[in-house]
Amino acid sequence: MLRSVAVIVLPNVAAFELGTLCEVFGIDRADTGGPTFEFTVCAPEPGVYRSKGGFSVVVDHGLEATREADLVAVPAYGGDEPVPEAVLQALRDAHARGAWVMSVCSGAFALGRAGLLDGRRCTTHWMHAEALQRQVPTAQVDADVLYVDDGKVVTGAGTAAGIDASLYLVRRELGAAAAALVARRMVVPPHRDGGQAQYVDTPLPCDADTLAPLLTWMVEHIDAELSVPELAARALMSERTFARRFRAETGTTPAAWVTRQRVVRAQELLERTEAPVEEIARLAGFGTAAVLRHHFARTLGTSPLAYRRTFACPDPAPGLDPELARALDHAPAQARPADRLREPQPVG
Repeated sequence: MLRSVAVIVLPNVAAFELGTLCEVFGIDRADTGGPTFEFTVCAPEPGVYRSKGGFSVVVDHGLEATREADLVAVPAYGGDEPVPEAVLQALRDAHARGAWVMSVCSGAFALGRAGLLDGRRCTTHWMHAEALQRQVPTAQVDADVLYVDDGKVVTGAGTAAGIDASLYLVRRELGAAAAALVARRMVVPPHRDGGQAQYVDTPLPCDADTLAPLLTWMVEHIDAELSVPELAARALMSERTFARRFRAETGTTPAAWVTRQRVVRAQELLERTEAPVEEIARLAGFGTAAVLRHHFARTLGTSPLAYRRTFACPDPAPGLDPELARALDHAPAQARPADRLREPQPVG
């Protein structure tokens, strides 16, 4: 269970990436029912560290904070600069005892120097991908994704992708409802798939209409057919133009985007209602329990019932939509506390 987080500050730390980790893991959200973590910012030695922005960050704690943390994270820093051996050993020790280790942007270079990226899939900001590949020749550096989880080593791409990677960890460890509460407080999307593109080579024209209203409608009607011809017609585009525009705005295909949103909806229903799996499959748009189980196993590495046993909430969270609330009211009791979920397969 993700309860404690230690963030390592290095010289030339990037303020935004540090702030991202502080915002997701360092805020007390108990008043809104959200998760609260034991959060510590630490450094090789307590003291004052200069940031990339030209101002200083005062760090009160040394690396002892990493010894029992469930997550040890490294935000972006001057990746070409040497990393103290004590930091590298702290990262190795954290991973060896089964903790999560995470980097944001150029923080991946510290993980690389610690040997944690050898033979692993990983990512960093697209501007640093070639340099990271040269530093760690055996790593599989993917510059086209937002984040990667390979064996509890999570690497996030530049800037805002740190939010996505952090919310992924919250969702993975505490469930979709917890991640949604954090995202709502931050006013950000609760989920962007790790395989989504970092950037688009050909930007949209400035006067182009965004697909955001359509995406909102799709989430609200996730149990509908949502075929490309139907969506293209709703967007008043040809199918080819729609497919091109959809990838430009989301970094993925309509089918992949819809499937991931349906998995997220199923996660929420499993956590927040006692509806049978067959009913959840219908409400999430999968149609049958068999199809739901297939996509759950493929995406999360577990079954719907195992997920429910781990993340079920005794009461529905505020804001549950009427149909989902009815499913809760009329479904047989199935959700109950249980042992921890088995470790899912790495997803990226």
